[in-house]
Amino acid sequence: MVKENCGVVGIFSLDGANVIPMVIDALRALQHRGQEAWGIAVPKKQPYKQLGLVSSGVADFDKVTREYESSAAIGHVRYSTMGKSNLENAQPLKVKDLCVAHNGTISNAEELTGMVGGCTFTPQNVSDTLIAAQRLVTLMSENGKLGNALSILKNEMVGSFCFTFVSDDNSVYAARDPKGFRPMVLGYRKDNNTYIVASESAALSAMGAQLVRDVKPGELLKISPTGLESEMFSQEKKYAHCSFEFTYFAHPSSVMEGSNIYLARKRIGQFLARKFAIKDADIVIPVPDSARPAALGYAQELGVPFEEGLLKDRYSRKGPLRSFIEPHQSDRVEINRWIIPITQVISGKHVVVVDDSLVRGTSSKAIIKALRRAGARKISMVITFPQIQFPCYAGIDFPSQDELVTYMGDGRKYSEEEITEKVRQLIGADFLGYNDAKNLAAAVGMDENSMCFTCSSGDYSTLGIKPMFKTRAEVRGE
Repeated sequence: MVKENCGVVGIFSLDGANVIPMVIDALRALQHRGQEAWGIAVPKKQPYKQLGLVSSGVADFDKVTREYESSAAIGHVRYSTMGKSNLENAQPLKVKDLCVAHNGTISNAEELTGMVGGCTFTPQNVSDTLIAAQRLVTLMSENGKLGNALSILKNEMVGSFCFTFVSDDNSVYAARDPKGFRPMVLGYRKDNNTYIVASESAALSAMGAQLVRDVKPGELLKISPTGLESEMFSQEKKYAHCSFEFTYFAHPSSVMEGSNIYLARKRIGQFLARKFAIKDADIVIPVPDSARPAALGYAQELGVPFEEGLLKDRYSRKGPLRSFIEPHQSDRVEINRWIIPITQVISGKHVVVVDDSLVRGTSSKAIIKALRRAGARKISMVITFPQIQFPCYAGIDFPSQDELVTYMGDGRKYSEEEITEKVRQLIGADFLGYNDAKNLAAAVGMDENSMCFTCSSGDYSTLGIKPMFKTRAEVRGE
């Protein structure tokens, strides 16, 4: 089943301005959330979709702006947690008179196929977004408005979702799942009387719009010629905001659940330094780019010099991209191969390396080898995110245990200390320290119980499931 954790945007201008240039700017600002494909949809037309980065389509921007001119539009950048990176799987998708873009993962999409003519779908190729859209259209025909359909669909679906929709009657809608797993914000641009809904506030800044507020979990927004309307399709009180957004996924400039991501990451680094006060360190360096604020906070708290000891080669084919959200292992290796150490900064030093997460071990192992070659005397690695031991069913790409570096595979129960030691040996560090959920939540300034740490704890109660763990091959249907 093709599943997504991506970036979405929906824009409507009450003054009738052509919003397509704004959609393009927003998608470029959300590129860190998905780098496989992008697309735009407007009323009464088939969506426009392209593979690759938004910037790769710059030669066609003027043509797209003219041909898709509209005061109402949605957009999408794709990061797949499953499925092939092809144009067919790119979004937005159109079902009857409704176009949809989706950020999240619907874990029981195969079950939903039975409600929309399941025999016509091939689970290895069809997307959870298409199934959800098909089901929504069916429910709307039976129950009237979109809010009524979502109030039913939320009980049928398992997983996370943030949807943007554009309808042929010239309305833009946005909906956030009742648990608030994935982020979504509302913005406004005064000069052309335009409302914007996007995955992150970084997209608002890119188009000169102001952040109004977070979209509430369980809220449906409608933006049409009559203005902005809001209704709640769910009254869920217990939230589960994705903790991984705060350490890795979100853009540093974004404001999420009231916290600026850059400052939150810097505080995470400060709190991590209190947990792991490595007194004999000579320098602290970040793994570029997400860990930079945390490394700065760690260094300042510890009173140790902060240095840029690792640099990405921005001019190689894969160098500027984020390795974690690449769908193939070979591409992740290629990206990490172009993270280059500065020998004169590293040589002879005890280096503390701060990274945002340690998932498969691909990046960490390659980086530590590079630091050894650069002459590092000792290498300590501290991770801003807790141990990832369990698959994510809410939109992050670790869908099977066997691909996680923490996975032992022999059925025995291991302590966190034993797992840490096993991983330390595997990646080749002299010391390895993971953050914990309580410390991370305190640094962000949120209640630990309002954040999702399922991938660390194995507690899937927020999703309401007891998953049967599969290998990656089984998940892919291979």
